[in-house]
Amino acid sequence: MKLFNRNQLKLRSLSERKHDLDVQCIMDLTPRHKIIHKEFHDISKAIHQAKFKKSSVILMMGAHVIRSGVQKYIIDLMEKGYISCIAMNGAGLIHDYEFSFIGKTTESVSRYIKKGQFGLWKETGRINDIVYNASKMNKGLGEFVGSIIENEKFQFRDISILAAGYRLNIPVTIHVSIGYDIVHEHPNCDGAAYGKTSYTDFLAFTQMIQNLDNGVIMNFGSAVMAPEVFLKALSMARNVAPRNNKDVRKFVTLVCDLHDIPKSYRKEAAKSNPFYYFRPWKTMLVRTVSDGGKSYYVKGKHEQTIPELWTALNKLK
Repeated sequence: MKLFNRNQLKLRSLSERKHDLDVQCIMDLTPRHKIIHKEFHDISKAIHQAKFKKSSVILMMGAHVIRSGVQKYIIDLMEKGYISCIAMNGAGLIHDYEFSFIGKTTESVSRYIKKGQFGLWKETGRINDIVYNASKMNKGLGEFVGSIIENEKFQFRDISILAAGYRLNIPVTIHVSIGYDIVHEHPNCDGAAYGKTSYTDFLAFTQMIQNLDNGVIMNFGSAVMAPEVFLKALSMARNVAPRNNKDVRKFVTLVCDLHDIPKSYRKEAAKSNPFYYFRPWKTMLVRTVSDGGKSYYVKGKHEQTIPELWTALNKLK
């Protein structure tokens, strides 16, 4: 079997890239005058109760959450103790890293794929070196990248969720699929290092799931990573819970996405319905809460829903 020779690749500097987003998109902490989605009142009460009972409050997210500019809202919730773990995919890590490093992120796929330049930027490729070092030190992926951003004092580290997690000792777990992310194109990418560090993060995430009873788990915009990682971690946690005289069944789930799903979402869609294959619905809104939990679905953009959640939580003070 012949393998692609990555040493042939030509990398260019980020200074040559046309960025689609910069720090001007980062939203300030501004309360919403009206909470449109009433579900956030129930969710905020559940989060307050979970905090009081010291149960896990977990926020899982797709990379577009980083791109929507809501970092200050999320970091403020972390600082106030409303979030005990954040889980994101590899693209989320890349956007967080680039934002904190140069205050810019995101490139046009249609522009750069034409000449084979998409993703091949030198400075972003340093993430691979950081991951390799993390694997040698037996560190988790999210924790170690966050430590680099914080300790090397990246210019825009104040909007880095990874740095905030490291600073506040809140796990930010990164769940990577090999071949999904632009850094996997680079000659210095070590797949084994990603496997080791991301699996460490998976085990850290599963540890947080063990404490999910009476807690809350939220999924903002992750169609595959969040429901699939949660499903496996929950099975592991439930497997060992009886030996510790514990249970992991009474918790609240929230899915925020853009799909129009019916109000009867607490029942699984028929297999003839294409939405049967929308994993957040059947996994997070039905199957995992069928024995004592409760689920909520909110349709909306991240720049609307996360500030609403933040506003609802602060109104309960």
